[in-house]
Amino acid sequence: MIKTIEQLNEIRKNAANDINLRFLANDMRTMPEMKEAVEKQIAQHPHDHHILVCASTSCLAGKAGALIDLFQEKVDAAGKTDKVLVVKTGCFGLCAVGPVVIVYPEGIFYEHVDETAVLRIFDEHIMGGEVVKDFVYEEAIVDGKITPFEETSFFKKQLRVALRNCGILDPENINEYIAHDGYQALGKVLKEMQPLEVIDLIKASGLRGRGGAGFSTGTKWGFAAAQPPGQKYVVCNGDEGDPGAFMDRSILEGDPHTVLEAMAICGYAIGASEGYLYVRAEYPIAIKRLEIAIQQALDMGLLGNNILDSGFSFNVKIKPGAGAFVCGEETALLSSIEGGRGEPVPRPPFPAVKGLWGKPTIINNVETLANIPQILLRGAAWFASMGTEKSKGSKVFALGGKVKNVGLIEVPMGITLREVIEEVGGGIPDGKKFKAAQTGGPSGGCIPESHYDTEVDFDHLIELGSMMGSGGLIVMDEDNCMVDIAKFFLEFTVDESCGKCTPCRVGTKRLYEMLEKITQGKGTMDDIAELESLSHFIKENSLCGLGQTAPNPVLSTLHYFKDEYIEHIQNNRCPAKVCTDLVQYVITDKCIGCGICAKECPVNCISGERREKHVIDQAACIKCGVCLAKCPPRIGAIELI
Repeated sequence: MIKTIEQLNEIRKNAANDINLRFLANDMRTMPEMKEAVEKQIAQHPHDHHILVCASTSCLAGKAGALIDLFQEKVDAAGKTDKVLVVKTGCFGLCAVGPVVIVYPEGIFYEHVDETAVLRIFDEHIMGGEVVKDFVYEEAIVDGKITPFEETSFFKKQLRVALRNCGILDPENINEYIAHDGYQALGKVLKEMQPLEVIDLIKASGLRGRGGAGFSTGTKWGFAAAQPPGQKYVVCNGDEGDPGAFMDRSILEGDPHTVLEAMAICGYAIGASEGYLYVRAEYPIAIKRLEIAIQQALDMGLLGNNILDSGFSFNVKIKPGAGAFVCGEETALLSSIEGGRGEPVPRPPFPAVKGLWGKPTIINNVETLANIPQILLRGAAWFASMGTEKSKGSKVFALGGKVKNVGLIEVPMGITLREVIEEVGGGIPDGKKFKAAQTGGPSGGCIPESHYDTEVDFDHLIELGSMMGSGGLIVMDEDNCMVDIAKFFLEFTVDESCGKCTPCRVGTKRLYEMLEKITQGKGTMDDIAELESLSHFIKENSLCGLGQTAPNPVLSTLHYFKDEYIEHIQNNRCPAKVCTDLVQYVITDKCIGCGICAKECPVNCISGERREKHVIDQAACIKCGVCLAKCPPRIGAIELI
């Protein structure tokens, strides 16, 4: 049980000795002035290695668990348990090349690791001292030489604050978190700062909520702190429901203690003694690691009663999410915690004044909280020095869609969309042309190529008809139909609407029906005007943020890609050849009558004699595309028009 800062520092010192290879190697790459000192320290342990294996949800789906076991078996069999440490970590970010392994102190990044790779890495690298180039991250090999992976295009423009420990620490070992300054910020506020000083520092940092609206975090804390003393709550919103989003999940899986520490700091600042972690039930690994982290913190006295002998007490409970997207809205989330139906209620009063069980409640999302300990340790000026004038710090994005480096990234506010996609993301695959990027999840808007060089921050995205949201960023190329994209996101919001208010319940359904009619070739020009009018009505009259932002995909695609809507309506044509009701598969004169397409057609709609041109019955064709896929490439007799 830790009672004093001195005891915490002693654990920090001892734990740091155990994991020095990782951190010293990182320091050697990022702080050149320390290189000589670091190299001397690493040289004292020339045979030590740390094998870090990504154990995030995505890599575990790629059988990373078995790789961890195999590495450990090899270490044990070689009698190297005192020299080689196998570490289960969180997400490294480069999900496209997982499972991922990094070997320290060399910092060698291995991609697409399988059991064969494990055996070779251990035998050749760990035991033989030779890097296995066959599995080294492709971008880290330049002119046949291996460069630090931090210097590759994916990593070099990133600025990891919220993700600072993900991929470096064992998330199930509190000592590793403490070794990397863990709980130092909590100790600082409890021993050196008054609650209002903490709030003022967060305000001065310029930190804005990373969950969507971008409201000032310090100002929000101030509202709750100003309420009369009594029962108050801190809630972490981990209900990450956006399609393709995994920012919060990765932080909870890779660095759970940073969220617990931040919640305790918030509790101290506003006068709360209880906290709730609202986490999607679909995140079992995150929940498991949070449970482990909470128990470890309780055992060490870093949560619970009289933390660090300061008189301050704070306890945290986990509440699995109800599986509804609307529960990401703060009042619906609170209702769910209380055991009610996840439905929003009108505001004001806001939760900071009247929240959980009618008591003042601060709700911050996972990424917002992950920034708090570093701001306390490094200062408001440090955080405010990053980003733009109105959007300070960095932002985590789940980068997906038509981009090479699919994964989790953290970049400084103000970076351009082009830099994110072309440099960090590695560009559009197969030489395709960038068409649009959708930010902010299903409630965000689509940003076209004409704004490719826009700065990515809260205000610029709103000006373009999109939003930051929690951090989903989906890239689209020339093969995407923007009408179909709008319909896809509307279908999601229709399904996820709680149905409490008519504008959202009925309005979004009506929007979806009109989009479906247009993609079927049945739309009229009057539909465009009605789409715009109804979208604005829904935004202005819906009860909560779900309905208020649901029309964004429609409005942004109408604004930037109206020509595609017109093409669908007036010419019954989908330029991207996506909307199945507006396309046809035809057999050209290249056909040699091999009969493969007819044999593979699931509805037998292709006919023709052998060695003669075949024909597709368009009335019977279900537009499955099997014929196009099966036609031999050397012949290429089937086209999509």
